[in-house]
Amino acid sequence: MMRAAVIDATGDPEVFRIAEVQAPERISAEFLVRVHAAALNPIDVKTRAGRGTSSAIPRFPAVLGHDFSGVVLASPYAAHPIRPGDEVYGMIMSPRFSGSFAEVAAVPSLSVARKPASLDHAEAAAVPLAAMTAWGCVVDLAEAHPGQRMLIHAGAGGVGHFAVQFAHHFGAHVIATGSTRNQEFLRELGADEVVDYTTQRFEQVVEPVDAVIDLIGNVHDDTGSRSLRVLKAGGLIVNVPTGSWPTFFDDAERAGVRGTDYKVPPDSRVLERIGALIDAGSIRVVVDRVFDLSQIAEANRAVESGHTRGKIALSLPD
Repeated sequence: MMRAAVIDATGDPEVFRIAEVQAPERISAEFLVRVHAAALNPIDVKTRAGRGTSSAIPRFPAVLGHDFSGVVLASPYAAHPIRPGDEVYGMIMSPRFSGSFAEVAAVPSLSVARKPASLDHAEAAAVPLAAMTAWGCVVDLAEAHPGQRMLIHAGAGGVGHFAVQFAHHFGAHVIATGSTRNQEFLRELGADEVVDYTTQRFEQVVEPVDAVIDLIGNVHDDTGSRSLRVLKAGGLIVNVPTGSWPTFFDDAERAGVRGTDYKVPPDSRVLERIGALIDAGSIRVVVDRVFDLSQIAEANRAVESGHTRGKIALSLPD
């Protein structure tokens, strides 16, 4: 048996309860991991509320959660290079599989990498989904490079703070939007220009850009649609939040730019590259707050506020 935060139905944050449930069984090429920390993402919060990927919840009570950091209890096979006792981090495809808001998780081997040695478990748990999403948008799709101008919305958030750093690391000229309190923080992350969305209209002050990483969509002040006005002809806009801009593809086509959404795949090879950059000091991980698993409802409300800097993590001590 194991301790887990479970939901018996979708709803507000109070649907979570802490329960003793059956621990998952490791099969085939899976790791069994003792989870020491997990992290919350907007998709986890949306799914709990009945949106997001809630339609894929196979049964209740359900354990949600994508990100984890912990210690290997069992490896896929005896000669595997990652052995019991090794510290790892990764991403679970929740809710298709039982998630990380629990003491034990069964995780496919391609979703697991060694934990960066420079991070504690809470910091490491804050990395996988957000950092791999940022990597996919900035490195794989936008192909960040010197001479490129890239606008990143919500640059101080979970995905955003990684996106700003990756774009800067690979040489792009980075313009980031954020609140007044995050202006200096964004510059510290590597933003060359910072736009305070509370006092400025970014489309009035930003020169044309080659790419936009849209982490907001049209859920607030038509941020997505306004982004089309600053894109060069043939430029790229990547829209990330699910359902945040229903007319996205049509709008991008009419504006004469390339538009795509993005769904992050768990990939241990990408996690290894990101981990190497973290241990080298090139990328920093920002955790706004760490909650105990028993405070998961409060942690959900913190994510829903939309004003966190970096990530929200959960601690699952022995």
